[in-house]
Amino acid sequence: MAKAKKAKNDEQRNGDNSNNSEPVVNHQKLCLSIDMDNRRIHGFTELKMVVPDNGIVGLHADNLVIEGVTVDGEPAEFEVFPHYQQLDSKDRWCVVSSATSAADASGSVYLSSLENELLPNVLIMCSKSAKPENGQGYTQMNNGEQSPADTIRLCDAKSVKLIRIDYWVEKAETGIHFYNNVLHTNNQLRRARCWFPCMDDNLQCCCYDLEFTVADNLVAVSSGALLHQVLTKDDPPRKTYVYRVDVPVTAQWISLAVAPFEVLHDSHCNLLSYICLPADVSKLRNTVAFFYNAFSHYEDYLSASFPFGSYAQVFIAPEMAVSSCSLGASISVFSSHLLFDDKLIDQTLETRISLADSLARQWFGVFITPEASTDEWLLDGLAGFLTDSFIKRFLGNNEARYRRYKANCAVCQADDGGATALNSTLATKDLYGTQSIGFYGKIRSWKSVAVLQMLEKQMGPESFRKILQNVVSRARDGYRSFRTLSTKEFRHFANKIGNLERPFLKEFFPRWVGSCGCPVLKMGFSYNKRKNMVELAALRGCTSRPDSWKDVDNFDPDSENREGGIGWPGMMSIRVHELDGMYDHPILPMTGEPWQLLEIQCHSKLAAKRFQKTKKGLKADGSDDNGDAVATSDVRLNSDSPLLWLKADPEMEYLAEVHFNQPVQMWINQLEKDKDVTAQAQAIAVLETLPQLPFSVVNALSNFLSDSKGFWRVRIQAAYALANTSSEDTDWAGLLHLINFYKSRRFDPNIGLPRPNDFHDFQEYFVLEAIPHAIAMVRSSDKKSPRESVEFILQLLKYNDNNGNTYSDVFWLAALVRSVGELEFGQQSIIYLPSLLKRLDRLLQFDRLMPSHNGILTINCIRSLTRIAVKLSEFIPLDHVIEFIKPYWASKTWQIQVDAKRSLLELEFQCHGIDAALILFIRYVNDEMSLRGLQHYMGCQETRL
Repeated sequence: MAKAKKAKNDEQRNGDNSNNSEPVVNHQKLCLSIDMDNRRIHGFTELKMVVPDNGIVGLHADNLVIEGVTVDGEPAEFEVFPHYQQLDSKDRWCVVSSATSAADASGSVYLSSLENELLPNVLIMCSKSAKPENGQGYTQMNNGEQSPADTIRLCDAKSVKLIRIDYWVEKAETGIHFYNNVLHTNNQLRRARCWFPCMDDNLQCCCYDLEFTVADNLVAVSSGALLHQVLTKDDPPRKTYVYRVDVPVTAQWISLAVAPFEVLHDSHCNLLSYICLPADVSKLRNTVAFFYNAFSHYEDYLSASFPFGSYAQVFIAPEMAVSSCSLGASISVFSSHLLFDDKLIDQTLETRISLADSLARQWFGVFITPEASTDEWLLDGLAGFLTDSFIKRFLGNNEARYRRYKANCAVCQADDGGATALNSTLATKDLYGTQSIGFYGKIRSWKSVAVLQMLEKQMGPESFRKILQNVVSRARDGYRSFRTLSTKEFRHFANKIGNLERPFLKEFFPRWVGSCGCPVLKMGFSYNKRKNMVELAALRGCTSRPDSWKDVDNFDPDSENREGGIGWPGMMSIRVHELDGMYDHPILPMTGEPWQLLEIQCHSKLAAKRFQKTKKGLKADGSDDNGDAVATSDVRLNSDSPLLWLKADPEMEYLAEVHFNQPVQMWINQLEKDKDVTAQAQAIAVLETLPQLPFSVVNALSNFLSDSKGFWRVRIQAAYALANTSSEDTDWAGLLHLINFYKSRRFDPNIGLPRPNDFHDFQEYFVLEAIPHAIAMVRSSDKKSPRESVEFILQLLKYNDNNGNTYSDVFWLAALVRSVGELEFGQQSIIYLPSLLKRLDRLLQFDRLMPSHNGILTINCIRSLTRIAVKLSEFIPLDHVIEFIKPYWASKTWQIQVDAKRSLLELEFQCHGIDAALILFIRYVNDEMSLRGLQHYMGCQETRL
């Protein structure tokens, strides 16, 4: 067991320390009345707080109108300092003379606004008397004597105050959103303060009592457990929903959604409820049918019941949702684009992973929180790790490994600077919390999971699971301070529970968590026949820039090998596939000299294999007694080597970029013989980039594509590789293989046309869906699409028939439409363009009458038409295309609106230049309600200039 964590933070929160210098919220009550018609909320909040010795409490409240403040029932003085009006003077804009200087000035203003957001902007005077100069802060009793214990108790009694704030918000700009008869909040960075006064600080946790009064036809869904509903005596009557959050959480995790919702309860667990608007009930029922499996899996994996008394999933319209998922304590608010009916196939994976991920973050992120901002990576990584366990259990080990492999590749490409140092104080401070959003937020999240998976590989899955169970157990049973987790504590658990040695951990955490960059390994080998050994050469580097290390606060240059540069702890395994079997050799050190020269002893005996040649005397069926042995030796590079292929880090024990140099035949062997999806994906990635492409490579890729036992994602990768390798030099072999494969699966050989759709085999469905796009990627020497590609895609569009098919073909058609946009038309293929455009127009008309899922068919038609117009802008008047797309700007489907505006911006830029595109963009900003806050801020800024 790890050492018990001192409950120092709890002592300070509860006033058990006489040195009371910081305000602490012990409890908060929020009572709001919501007027949907006028987009107005009004009410009050009560905070039971430990007041600092100076008697001044600082809270956060933005865009709120505060009517009055009382302290223990008595009116109190207060001051409000709006964050977004404290703008810098116009001096910094006087030096703007170019795009670069304008960007610098804008960046400076942005950083200033971020700094201002960190400061409390509502100051409440809780005590009329000033703090005594001696700092003792208590009043003597009548006898003039006082014991130390009495001193502390009196100090505590005087420091705990009940602060009530009456306020209202009208037509809120951010933090809380109104749309028709729907209201919802979001937990974006520092946005809780935009709908109720609070201490919007990740280190301030407390319990909450919540009351929301709404019209009687509406449902208010909030964080916490629903205690009861009360019908008011108003005319017309209104309804009050009363919730309680018994688990202390930060203000960020208080969420609210109000609408005429329909509520479904899970048939397996009364803790789970699913909520949506009436039109989406049937989709909701189909979408969440699996969810109890994820819920029970997490409870079983962590050996603990769900930490909150209930869990609600709320689905709102996409045009309302700030992001696809917004978390709150015991509640998650999703975009309804994730919902799907039983006829859709493509949406299933994305939705299930999104719902499982949001549930994992209830455990790690909401219930268990980071001790400091530098520890956020750890909770993010643990949530991702838990989600991966769900993927592995219910979606398959191949899906989990392939997704992790692709994520690791992305991290290695992007992990080149201080922004990706997970536990860096400098990065956290300089980025003001924004490191968790956007592109780098995703990269950091993937890196966090990869780092934890490396630890799991080192200590074993059961030991790692015990650590997670220990973390959850102490959080449920201990004091409030045990619900926080730090990097230091987790490192301690890795040592005590995971049995990892301290020297290893001392190197591991600074390298992988406190620093940036991933290893880059370039390797090659030769076979020494005399010694029967593999001589392996390795060159080690790093993805990070050399100057990025000096900005990382955890970097210790004294710990580095002076000549070896930056290294990582541990030994990487090299897996050697020989004639006699597979052998792992953990021999490649990850630190030390940049150059490594290693010897690996082979196990196969060539002398024994020399007699296993095809004999002249064969059996009647053409086989011989040593048929298997001959088949195995046939895949060797040559008769003088027992090697079939080599693979570095076969179990993904390291987050590393590996470049392995081995002969083409060995890569083919790896693709055809290795059963691991990451090995197959790696082989395909290498084979498609070969400068000279032998037909054996094309045949190997084609054979893998046709192998129904292969994992469908890797088969799709093989299809794209065939497209990339297809050219005149190979007589269009890749293109022909793609077309023949599709026809063998989907065409009627008697009439030579596609059969009606049948999507019962899901894996085959995904592979075939990708083939038209792969075919559209094929290019001739003039960078145009071959006539055969255009003709084939037109044929698929023309003869698509979904009659009798159980499943919808909207995603199938959308993939075909995307393929049209990928084509490059030349002199031979331009004759097919009118027919293709006619097909797209028919699909647009069809989608207008019978709307597809989230408008996906119209969206892809708009995208493809835009791409074609841009490519052929010399021959097509873009103004005509703009007029054609403009009506979709006002579509009732929000996703179509967004894509129409994006296409119009691109066309405006191509047609009239950057200035016209910027003017159009500003028009969109002015018309977009969700961006009004930003627009207002920019207007205030212009007024001051």
